[in-house]
Parts: sequence; structure tokens; C-alpha cells
Amino acid sequence: MPRRNHGEVSLERALSKLGAASRAEARRRIVAGEVEVDGVVVTEPSRSVVPERVAIRLGGAPVSRPTFRCLMLHKPRGVVTTRRDPEGRKTVFELLGPEGRGMLAVGRLDFATSGLLLFTNDSQLANALTDPANAVPRVYVVTVRGLWSEEKSLLLKEGVLDGGDSLRAAEVVARKVSGRESHLVVTLDEGKNREIRRLLKAVGHEVTRLKRVAFGGLELDALEAGKWREVEASELEVAFGSVLPRTVTGSTTTGRSGDAAG
Repeated sequence: MPRRNHGEVSLERALSKLGAASRAEARRRIVAGEVEVDGVVVTEPSRSVVPERVAIRLGGAPVSRPTFRCLMLHKPRGVVTTRRDPEGRKTVFELLGPEGRGMLAVGRLDFATSGLLLFTNDSQLANALTDPANAVPRVYVVTVRGLWSEEKSLLLKEGVLDGGDSLRAAEVVARKVSGRESHLVVTLDEGKNREIRRLLKAVGHEVTRLKRVAFGGLELDALEAGKWREVEASELEVAFGSVLPRTVTGSTTTGRSGDAAG
């Protein structure tokens, strides 16, 4: 399958994301010649499109894009960032309930990590915020076993190698240091898999608690674990500035908030 550019998805997936049809129904109707993209009939379900940039018609009727939405969830520990889990663990989409329909998680937090997790129905926004080239900062509060030293802070900022990956912290600040445990604030400008745990392990420390408290200019603040709130487009403009795609600028959201389901 050819590699897709940021924001591109297959036409069948685009119809599903837009709520126009299930993946199976979308595939059937595309093959049957019932789908037009920018006025041209397309019969290949895997055709790449950017849903926010094209006009799609299904059976002659325009497929409208849903109102832009972005949610912030305070993910609790013990919840996985996936839509379904084969091990039966609770997922972030179960927490969101009906609010999670059509939404994409912006990056991930692992099972044992809590904190700020964004969701959006705009794939271009999700890609922009997670693109390493944009270096969007993520701030974590970390507890590690053992005595921390300033030399280790410098080492993490210089970078370490782990399994062939070059890992680096943009900033490390020690809040509390003792022989039993130390508390740190670590800022990353890239979101590699389990990056903080791997960074700390590389300098001899086990992470016992990890919480993301900020992403770009958005902060978790007093949002309680297991609860979510709507993030307005205007708030995103302040938080992320020029990183935002044009599909977000000027959008409006519903302004709702609430408890996570379950």
C-alpha cells in the first residue's frame, strides 16, 4: 500500500469518519460508482483523500463535514489509548462514550501514565500536533526512584541512545530530591514511544509515577481524572499558533464538558 501524506486517508475510511457510511457499506458504494470526489466518480475504495479538503458526494448527495471538535481528557492510570483492547482493559474511548464517535486520539499515553490527552475529529490537526517537525512541547511531572543529580539533567538534555533511537529532553527541572525518590518536571518536544520512561531508565532511574500536565499551550489545570472538556478553536489558536492547520482557524465548537462515561 502506498505511503500516505499527513491528513490523507482512504476514501472508504473518509466516508466512515464523516459518518456517511460504515467501512463495509462505503466500500460497496464506491465500487458501485455511487461516490464522487470533487465532481469525479471514484470507484477505488483505497483512493487517498484529505477529507477536509475535498467535496464528496454519496448517491448524489453532498457529504458534509462534521462541526470541528477538540476534547481534552484527563486520562487516569490503568486505561489504554486505543479504541478496543484485546485484553479487555478499559479504553479512553469507553471513557468518552458517545462523545468519542468520529474522534482521533492526538498521540498516546501508555497504560500507567495519566494526564492530558487530546482528541479531535480533524485529522490535519492531529497530524500537525504530533509532527516532530513542529516540536510541540509536552510537559510531564515525573517521580523516579533514587537520588537525582543535576549531571543527569544535563545528560538527558544532551541526549541518550536507546535501542537505536536518539532520545532527548528539552528541559529537566528537579522539584524534590532525596535518596528514596525524586520529583522532576520533564519537557519533551517530540512524542516517541514511552520516551520518558526510556530516558530515565537510560540514566539508571525507574519511573514510579508519570503524568502529562501540558501539551503546547494547553494545561490540564484542575480537570479531574476521568473527566473531559471541550477545547475551543480560539483556545487552540492561542495554545498552538502557527502550527494549526487552516481547517481549525476560525472554527467554533460546542463548548460542552462533562464526566467520562463508565
